[in-house]
Amino acid sequence: MNIQSAIIKGANILKDKSINSAKLDSEILLASVIDKDRKYLILNNDQNIKEKNLIHFQKLINKRSFGEPIAYLTNEKFFWNYKFFVTKDTLIPRPDTELAIEHILKLTKHKNRMSVLDIGIGSGCILLTILKERKNFYGTGIDISKNCLNISKINAKNLEVSSRVKFFKSDVDKFDLGKYDLIVSNPPYIPPSEQREMKPNVLNYEPHLALFVPENDPLIFYRSILEYGLLYLVSDGLIYFEINPRFLSEMKSLILSFKVYSILERKDIFGKLRMLRVQKK
Repeated sequence: MNIQSAIIKGANILKDKSINSAKLDSEILLASVIDKDRKYLILNNDQNIKEKNLIHFQKLINKRSFGEPIAYLTNEKFFWNYKFFVTKDTLIPRPDTELAIEHILKLTKHKNRMSVLDIGIGSGCILLTILKERKNFYGTGIDISKNCLNISKINAKNLEVSSRVKFFKSDVDKFDLGKYDLIVSNPPYIPPSEQREMKPNVLNYEPHLALFVPENDPLIFYRSILEYGLLYLVSDGLIYFEINPRFLSEMKSLILSFKVYSILERKDIFGKLRMLRVQKK
């Protein structure tokens, strides 16, 4: 079977399963299997595919037809301007998270040097992108998942920022190293009762450890990060949170209860309030 025929067959299978981006997904999966880009597929659409590659491609199409995200099937996701290695141990980097990067880069445009801490680093997309864009910044990433830390290390190496970042397996409550100018975090913030509202591709495939919080204490991780900031965030230092908009009022009350933080809100690309910038007085 040649490239064009394989793409069409794969796309038809995905269409039958109501996958909206059927042709694109088929192209991406085949390109990944033969280790080429989509331009190569277009220019060489009459080239025959090796049997082992065709079998692999068909397996990926089958998985995609049941809703498994493309990023997990190809083990990569572009974020900002960079390609990140991802697995099912990490959340898939999302476009709305790039809003945080945009604002952080604007705020730090004239900073000569900053120390940045990422709490719950996951794939490393937030911290490593900041370090890639700011050559004189240094970073620290912590996570309770050893697999996430290993993935972040791979991405740091691929982005050539390994010399400016350190990684630690730790819960924020037990981490006591350093002083930081900036803390970033996309902690778990979804209570189990919201599962019925989630998209199946997220609920069924992305790591629940990075998604869910106890029903009776949905702000547990934010409280820990804010307490950490009391000791390890410098004066005028910043914290960037991704938040659950449903708990905005409770989040504001929690932040202001510490008496040392001020708040600035940021909406995502869809107009939803997803980001809070907190500054220590």
